[in-house]
Amino acid sequence: MKTAVVHSRINPEIKERAEDILLRLGLSPTEAIRIFYTQITLRNGLPFEVEIPNATTSAALEDSRKGKNLTKRASVEELFNSWDE
Repeated sequence: MKTAVVHSRINPEIKERAEDILLRLGLSPTEAIRIFYTQITLRNGLPFEVEIPNATTSAALEDSRKGKNLTKRASVEELFNSWDE
C-alpha cells in the first residue's frame, strides 16, 4: 500500500520545465519520483554520477549562464559535423 508522502520545495521554473518533459515522456511527477526512489534503492545510491566539476567545466558552465563564448549551429547535423573539424 502506498501511504508515504514526499514534500519538496523547488524553483517553479525548474518544476514547470521538468513536468513538461515528463508529460512528453508519458510520466507524471509522482511516477518519476517513484522511478527515481526505486533506482536509488536498487543501486544503493544515486542512479547517476555526481561530481564536483573541474575548473575547465566550471568556467564553461559559468560562461554558458552568462551567454559568453557560445557557438550557435543551424542544425544538429551541423553541430555533429563541427566535432570532426
